[in-house]
Amino acid sequence: MKTIVTTGPFRLGRVVITPGALNELSPEDVLRFLCRHLDGDWGDVCEEDRRANDLALEEGHRLLSSYRTKGGTKFWVITEHDRSVTTFLLPEEY
Repeated sequence: MKTIVTTGPFRLGRVVITPGALNELSPEDVLRFLCRHLDGDWGDVCEEDRRANDLALEEGHRLLSSYRTKGGTKFWVITEHDRSVTTFLLPEEY
C-alpha cells in the first residue's frame, strides 16, 4: 500500500473509489484529480456549486468536484462534511 502525503485547505480523510470509477480511471488519473480537488479546482461544476464549495471550506460542508476523463467519462469527487472520506464515483453510482 502506498501512502500519499497531501496538504491543502481541507483534509481528504480516507480516499475510496467505487467500482464504476475504478473501471474508468487509471491510478495516475486518481492522483491528478485528487490533487485538483484538494487545490480547490472544482472542475466542471456550475457557478452555484462553485460558490457552495468555497463556502463549505469555511463552514465545514460537503465538497463536490466534477471532472471528465480524457475519454469523456464524467465522474465526481466528493469529500464528506466531516472530512472523514473522499469518494471517486460516477454520477449513476450516487
